[in-house]
Amino acid sequence: MFIDSHAHLEGHRFDDDRAAVLTRAHAAGVDAVLLIGSGTGPGSLDCAIQLVDQFSGKPDMPELFATIGIHPHEAKLANDPDFAEMDALAKHPRVIAWGEIGLDYFYDHSPRDLQQKVFLRQMEQAEKVRMPIVIHCRPSDNSWNAWDDTLETLRRHWSATGLGGILHCFTGTVEHMHAAVELGFMISFAGNVTFPKAENIRDAARHTPLDRILIETDSPFLAPIPYRGKRNEPAYVVNTAAKVAEIRGTSVDAIAVTTTHNFDRFFSLSDKFGKFQASKTL
Repeated sequence: MFIDSHAHLEGHRFDDDRAAVLTRAHAAGVDAVLLIGSGTGPGSLDCAIQLVDQFSGKPDMPELFATIGIHPHEAKLANDPDFAEMDALAKHPRVIAWGEIGLDYFYDHSPRDLQQKVFLRQMEQAEKVRMPIVIHCRPSDNSWNAWDDTLETLRRHWSATGLGGILHCFTGTVEHMHAAVELGFMISFAGNVTFPKAENIRDAARHTPLDRILIETDSPFLAPIPYRGKRNEPAYVVNTAAKVAEIRGTSVDAIAVTTTHNFDRFFSLSDKFGKFQASKTL
């Protein structure tokens, strides 16, 4: 009944037990996982597709879907062959979104002007194939600078497409959330919604329109309490759902059904994949 709308399972931290991780997720009630295909940048842009091809359709595992995209960290590495490769990868039937893409002013692994350039180019690619985008946004300390720039970029260059997307691992304010919703975006909450100092994230989770909420793990990062500090995995999305339910004064089952329906509806998965398991729980 749960969907993990954002997980990175391609890294070495899962090499010893990746199949077991997916089996545990299914046992915990996770019907589907969106695997993020940004990897370590150029040269690994098919990482999520490889896992989808390897594990899709196996018994006692969630449904798997994939994204493709160059993360802002690796923007400085992107070149024309990489963009051409993504155009080809976008044709895979289980690639349902472009991302994660966006702006990261916290680490600044790539110059900000290059981050913006690669962000814009990938939006152009996603628009051509009519695919929503998954946004990474992280401002520098004590600032909302990346949020302001991201929302303005989406307002000027994306909102008119009507394709929307997901603001993954939301860390902004209620005002940022409302601005994103107006631009057609889903708001996805990760394990950091359980962290003691994350009051702004809990405020956003409390006020996000019910039909725009998603939940995620961002595995292997940001494991929710009581797993904080350990490797995160898709089964722990249940803990994030429990916190969102507590914040909103509702049941875990209600959040599970709502976020599953939101994911299914946003990506039209039941229309595209008649056997999509999560649709059977609604």
